[in-house]
Amino acid sequence: MKIASKFLSLMALAGLLVFSSCGDDDGGKDNPEPTRDGIIESQNDPDLVATDLKGSVTADIKLDAATEWTLTGPLAVKSGATLTIEAGTTIKAIAGGTNVYVVIETGAKIMAEGTAANPIVITSAASNPRSGDWGGFIVNGLAPISGGGTSTTEVLPLSYGGDKVDDNSGIIKYMILEYTGARINGEKEFNGFTFYAVGSGTTIENIAVNYGDDDAVEFFGGRVNVKNILAVNIRDDMFDWTQGYQGTITNAYGIRQSGFTAESEDVRGLEGDGNLDGNSPDQEGQSNVTFNGLTIINEDETTNFADLIKVRRGSSITITNGFVSDVATASDFVDCTDDKGHAAGGTITVVGAGTVDIEDVKSGDNEVTVNATEGETGGVDAALFSWTSILN
Repeated sequence: MKIASKFLSLMALAGLLVFSSCGDDDGGKDNPEPTRDGIIESQNDPDLVATDLKGSVTADIKLDAATEWTLTGPLAVKSGATLTIEAGTTIKAIAGGTNVYVVIETGAKIMAEGTAANPIVITSAASNPRSGDWGGFIVNGLAPISGGGTSTTEVLPLSYGGDKVDDNSGIIKYMILEYTGARINGEKEFNGFTFYAVGSGTTIENIAVNYGDDDAVEFFGGRVNVKNILAVNIRDDMFDWTQGYQGTITNAYGIRQSGFTAESEDVRGLEGDGNLDGNSPDQEGQSNVTFNGLTIINEDETTNFADLIKVRRGSSITITNGFVSDVATASDFVDCTDDKGHAAGGTITVVGAGTVDIEDVKSGDNEVTVNATEGETGGVDAALFSWTSILN
């Protein structure tokens, strides 16, 4: 009787354990599924999901390299919060077009310190990736723009601009973006990197954009200096600035590789405006940009470049150690004129190689000094970008 009683007791206990286990798996009332509200308030927030990365970030969070992250919508870092991305992290963005992007809003920070050995990569998750699969990476700051005050970004209803010249939006080092540039319409498009009024306290070094449907990198105002930019197979402009950007870009290398024939209406190596769209020529604080080292190479000579170097609408320009190779189909080699205003002045020193016509120069009313010579060497050493493996 005692043995039978013990046996029945054990059976009852086992049944209770099984019942409890089944209740847990079914998400019973004592273990409800976590509620997701679209706001990431901590590292353990149920909205921070590796396979469904999106939402409004209101606290400091980290994306680690050991996790496979999939960007499925807007990831917006709000004022006061910091997004840290660990070296070696890969983020795959679904081909969601303009609804998939990363934005660091004014007052927020990005700490993305990749290394040459372990860069940070944000690429398309599509099995057959294409330019424009997703938006891009946006940083909004509080530095000055032409005319002062604030403005609203081209692609999102977000403010940027202010009077903090040394505004600090964080650090971006050794980061690669691929298949960016989703288009809202013919006038509004995402770029690879877009820097809106980013201040000089921000560190940006060793960045690359590979296959972009619009510009690789564009600056809207701001005072940030950037070192080592690579732009590969960009459908529109390689390097673009407007709205009072004042900064120094050291080592900018742009290339359209053999077989890459996609192009926009006006393909340019450089496109620089002093004020936004040339509509405010009398504003204070127009663009003034320095390039210390610039290379523009076109391996596919069927591309119809509008201009190789286009500086206009009140922007000043200084280019040292420039090099342009194998572009016979450009409307102009250097063009500093525009019906909304010419360049404000400066000096361009550049070597033209191969099919480049170094006599094709329009310096404008303000007589930008263009020192163009023929040669086969110059510009930026491609070895600076060996960490990307893109040029290999």
